[in-house]
This record gives sequence, C-alpha cells and structure tokens, in this order.
Amino acid sequence: MSRFYVVLTTTKDKAEGKRLAKKLVSEKLVACVNVVPRVYSTYWWHGKIERAEEAWLLMKTSQPKMKRLIARIRELHSYEVPEVLVLPIERGSPEYLKWLEESLR
Repeated sequence: MSRFYVVLTTTKDKAEGKRLAKKLVSEKLVACVNVVPRVYSTYWWHGKIERAEEAWLLMKTSQPKMKRLIARIRELHSYEVPEVLVLPIERGSPEYLKWLEESLR
C-alpha cells in the first residue's frame, strides 16, 4: 500500500479552487495543491451531455489524512457530486517525499 497519494478534483472556477487549496493546506490535510485554472470538461449529467470550463486541483497527501480530506472536500465543495479521485504515488524523489511527510505533520 502506498503511503502518499495524489487526489484530484475539479471546481467551478479558479476562485473556488484557490479557496479550497488554502483551506486544505492550512488544515494540513494536504501538503500542496496545484490549481490548473482552465480545463474543459465534457460529461454526462442528469441524462444529457454537459460542457463546462472548470479548474483542476492536484493535491498531495498521505494515507492517514485521506478520510478527513475526502470529507472536507465534500463539505467545502459547491458541486452536488464533487469529483474525488485518489491515485497512489508509487515512487518519487526521496527529498520530495520527505518534504511531503514533514509538511503533513
């Protein structure tokens, strides 16, 4: 089992992404959040195809923080069903992984 993870979500815009990023980092649920301000999404919603311009968040965290992080994303997010995808980090530079661990303390 991986010790560290990348968690992905989208938000309605950059402002919401930055708000979530600040809150989650300040609560030490994530060590870092990258906010990609403009992604174009096409998806099924309520039986029809939707298109939206969104912001994409890439968050780095650890296994012990995961349950609380997912709960906080749901609490803070404006979407009815926020995307929350969890990808294990299989490898990384030792220096970065050390920083990641220290940042989450």
